[in-house]
Amino acid sequence: MDKDEWFKQADYDMDTAEFMFSGERYFYSVFMCHLSIEKALKGLYIRKFKDAPPKTHNLLYLLEFIDPDLPEDMYDFVFTLNRVSVLTRYPDNLQKMLEDYNKEKTNEILGKSKELLRWLKEK
Repeated sequence: MDKDEWFKQADYDMDTAEFMFSGERYFYSVFMCHLSIEKALKGLYIRKFKDAPPKTHNLLYLLEFIDPDLPEDMYDFVFTLNRVSVLTRYPDNLQKMLEDYNKEKTNEILGKSKELLRWLKEK
């Protein structure tokens, strides 16, 4: 897959995150935010190395390779998004996930994810 396809899918996944949010499927919205950022990072990896990206879901691992000089607040957000992705991908307790990822918290994650995606695409 080429870098443009990764970015196209990153946009599509972010749209899906918004759709999940509007349908009150909040932790799925968070999961799609992670997937969108992961795909954008893989697009940057291809742009930088002209090679297929590693098969990983770990955003921090991808950042180490790409080294995009993220502002500190965005790096902190990637750290948070990376940590919560495992919880949203494989929830142990549905009710706890529904409580933890309410409208307010998810809206914050969605907003920061969209900002990060814009920043990564400008790179």
